[in-house]
This record gives sequence, structure tokens and C-alpha cells, in this order.
Amino acid sequence: MSVEFIGYVGSRNHSEIIPPSGPVVDPKHIETAAKIHENGGFDRVLVAFHSNSPESILIAQHAASVAPDLGLLIAHRPGFNAPTIVARQLATLDNLTRGRVAVHIITGGSDLELQADGDHTTKAQRYARTSEYLDIVRQEWSQTTPFDYKGAFYDVRGANSLVHPYNADALPVYFGGSSAEAIEVAGKHADVYALWGETYEQVAETVSRVRAAAAKHGRSPRFSLSLRPILAETEEAAWARADRILEKARALQETTGFVRNKDVPNEGSRRLLAAAAQGSRLDKRLWTGIAELTGAKGNSTSLVGTPQQVAEALIDYYRLGISTFLIRGFDPLLDAYEYGRDLIPLVRELVAEEDNRRLTRVA
Repeated sequence: MSVEFIGYVGSRNHSEIIPPSGPVVDPKHIETAAKIHENGGFDRVLVAFHSNSPESILIAQHAASVAPDLGLLIAHRPGFNAPTIVARQLATLDNLTRGRVAVHIITGGSDLELQADGDHTTKAQRYARTSEYLDIVRQEWSQTTPFDYKGAFYDVRGANSLVHPYNADALPVYFGGSSAEAIEVAGKHADVYALWGETYEQVAETVSRVRAAAAKHGRSPRFSLSLRPILAETEEAAWARADRILEKARALQETTGFVRNKDVPNEGSRRLLAAAAQGSRLDKRLWTGIAELTGAKGNSTSLVGTPQQVAEALIDYYRLGISTFLIRGFDPLLDAYEYGRDLIPLVRELVAEEDNRRLTRVA
């Protein structure tokens, strides 16, 4: 398998250890982050979505304008825009960027957060709606003659887009969600299924479940894993750095906004907290400190060590079927630079060696 690296471009510099400051949309930060990732050898960058965040497609468009070789992974929540319109928006941007767009479908696990955008559906309803939504999006991308679609949530008649994806009849669809409902929809629609940074055992289990769901539809998705690597020249220094990050994150919780809520609304966060309950250091070098502190708000587990040690741990996940790594740091710009300099080339080299060993065994 080839390996893919995805970074992260936010609308401003902000993390668990960096309180937000300045304008909510900071063009200079977006430009700097995009260029660092492009120069560092990342394949794509994720642009996130939340009910109170700047519009992800527009942030991605600005990033693409200053980094002409950088791919985009645009987070998108189905249900708020008409699927035909979103299909055309993404296909248009894909043409403007000459085939650099992918979409990350996030149905959403927090009822309260979704209600901020006026959505009062249940989780089961949301995933059923997502499946219909993606049915229509894919047809809007691929059909060259008018089509109709009648479902429980959408009734489309005579849809006929003039704009289609730049390179093929569809953009890559990444898909997030760990509940049973999510995995069933992922099996039908995901080109890449995305997990947060779990233990080897948890990852192997989820990969198996998603593959079984996809097999029902004759599909074979790839898999992505999201982590927050913490690197240093020695293992001891890396763990000391992790301790400092945790201490600073705890001191700044009120100002950064990464406060642990009483209720954990989504299955992905519950799975990370279940891992954290086993200990702060798991497997070879998986660290759950920030996940435990914040209630696993998103991508919040780390691999800690030297670049060589972290690369070897990533290869362990590669052997479990992971071929995409979404990595972002607690110091977003500096860490992205260091990942490009110290980690990504090393992992690509180890993946090539691993693939050669597999070919030799097969031969």
C-alpha cells in the first residue's frame, strides 16, 4: 500500500496549549500553515467543521490558492445544505484546484452542537439521512443525464449538474463515526474510513467491523488514523515534553476552551476514554493524557518518542491496515514543520521496506 499523510489547517493558531487570539479568520495563519504542510511533504490538509466555525470550503479554497501542490480534505456535515448544491460546490473547487479536493463526512455525535444549526434529529435519523445524502452527491458527480431520487429525507427531480470532479466521477469520500449506525453507512459509502488514535487492539477490531460492513456492498475502503505525535531527540525528552504539554493544557483549559464536559456525546470519544482508563501509556508509546484531561474532544491521543520510535509505531498500525495518517501537533505550525523534516520521510522509507518484505514473502 502507499502511505498518505494529512495535516491540519485551522482558521487561526489555536490548540490545547495555545489560547485563541486575533481574528477568527486569520489569512496569514492559513497561508503559513498551508505552505509549511506543502513544503513538508504532506499529501493533504484537513479543514475542520463545527457548528460555530468558519466555513470549511472557503478556508480550504484560500489554503489551496497559496499552496498549489497541496491536497485538501474538507470536513462537511450532511443535512444542512442540499446535497446537489454541495456536490457542485466541491466539484467546482476540485476543478479550480485541478483535482486536489476530497471530502470528510462527519454526521455529528453531539445533539446539542447540532441543535445550534437547527438540527433536532436523532443519531439514527442523521445517519440514515447521510446515506441518502451521499447517494445523491455521488449521482450528481457521475450522472451526465438528469436523474431523480426519492428517499425518506430527499426528493430530487431532474438533477443534472454541468460540473463534475476534475479527474473521475467522484471525489474521495473520507468518513468518520464509530457507532454501529456510522459503520453501516461507512460500509456503503466510505472510500477512506477514519479512526482516532486508539490502541492496536481497538484499531484491529474497528478495521474488521468496517471491512465486514463494506463487503456487503462489494467495497474495500482504506483506513486513516488520527494522532498527535510528540517528538524529541531522546525518548526521555519526548516524555518530558508530553508532561509539559499536559501541565500547560490543564492550566489553560478555561482560556483554550478544551474543558471536559460531564457527558461524552459520541462513541469515538468514549472509545478513547476507554483506552485512557487502561492507563496513560499504552502499547509501545500511545499516550492518552490529553484525551483523559479534555474528555477526548476529537483527535487527542499521541505517540511519544524519537522520530524513529514514533515511525516504528506508525508502521505497527500500517500492518493493521492503516494507510493514511492524519497528524497534527499541539504547537500546530512548529510541529507540522518538524513532522515534515523528521517523521514523514522516515515513515515513507519504512513503509517501502515493509512493502518490499511483503513482496518477497509472496514471491
